[in-house]
Amino acid sequence: MSDLTKCVLTPDVPTDGFTPLAVGVHRASTIVFKDAAAYTSRGERGHEGYPYGLYGTPTTRTLEAKLTSLEGGAWTFLTPSGQAANALAVLPFLGGGDHILIADTAYPPMRDLAESDLRRLGVDVEFFDPRSPEDVAARMRKSTRLVWCESPGSTTMEILDLPRIAAIAHEHGALVGVDNTWATPLNFKPLEHGADIVTEALTKFVSGHSDVLMGSITVRDAALIKPIRALIGRMGIGVSPDDASLVLRGFETLGVRLRHSERVALDFARRIEGHPLVARVLHPALDSFPDHGLWKRDFLGSSGVFSIVFTRAASSHVAASLDALKVFAIGASWGGTRSLAAPMSIAGFRSATAWSGPDVILRISIGLEDERELWDDVERVLAAVEAKSSAAASEASLKPARLG
Repeated sequence: MSDLTKCVLTPDVPTDGFTPLAVGVHRASTIVFKDAAAYTSRGERGHEGYPYGLYGTPTTRTLEAKLTSLEGGAWTFLTPSGQAANALAVLPFLGGGDHILIADTAYPPMRDLAESDLRRLGVDVEFFDPRSPEDVAARMRKSTRLVWCESPGSTTMEILDLPRIAAIAHEHGALVGVDNTWATPLNFKPLEHGADIVTEALTKFVSGHSDVLMGSITVRDAALIKPIRALIGRMGIGVSPDDASLVLRGFETLGVRLRHSERVALDFARRIEGHPLVARVLHPALDSFPDHGLWKRDFLGSSGVFSIVFTRAASSHVAASLDALKVFAIGASWGGTRSLAAPMSIAGFRSATAWSGPDVILRISIGLEDERELWDDVERVLAAVEAKSSAAASEASLKPARLG
């Protein structure tokens, strides 16, 4: 064998006795076969086989297997982002003339997908009140193929009665999908409460370090595997095994990170509730939250993400007051080691329900910094909001009255 050939061919190295704790990173596009017959029959390998790198490597399959086990499902697919997971979870099951029901509090990009793309494909899109299974029942049609849920609702945290909604959907022959990113499979298991499909933005709590984008789709029934796998293949969508290894690394500390963030976030939420400029704190684990009973019944815990609704007079000063932060970062997403604060607009993303509070509310994600220093930061923002509100009120009182 010539040196040129030796440069290209890789020798087989024995792996017996090599059992590391870390998952190896297997990079591949081409998968080779032992003979021509094996190559010809590669399509018979099924979803568990390795016909081509796009359909997975041992690295990505390890992450999929871990998620499948935690979700209690039949199979898991990885996607390049959480929103990609949402899109690829619904597209295989919808066509022209079909009807989809979506929780009015769903992740805004999911709403945009429905309004922009599903409608363009001829799908009839309708939104429902997440707090009303009766509204779901009233909107079901013979053409309803899918009921899409997110619990808690994006930013405003409404908890859905998933078992009742799933029973209604299944009675009409529709599938139920749930975006479970806030809770993760450690705090809520939608497949055990009637869902057929569950998605996660692994970008957030699971990866845990704000440095990788990835999503997942887990199905309860093996019959749902082929439609999703086929669409993913037709669209040429895959994930990097290097990214999967980062998510696997973050996964190992998810439990301790999540419990820390849960404890600190709930403590902060309780303390913020009493501030005179705060109208409401939106956190399902608070006794005062309207859906606390449902959360307590179905969930195993809470996460480090909650929202603050300020009074109308104070709400216009919240965004500018974030400049007082010294430890929190200002940014979208959540679930990383760094605590985040982000002003979120609500009213423009509702159609089946009405948002009664001020348009902009403040979403908080608790990370792993010293909690005393984080609380000092919260107090700085509250003080800044209070100062700006007082200044605005004083200025308004000095304006001359209009002559009638």
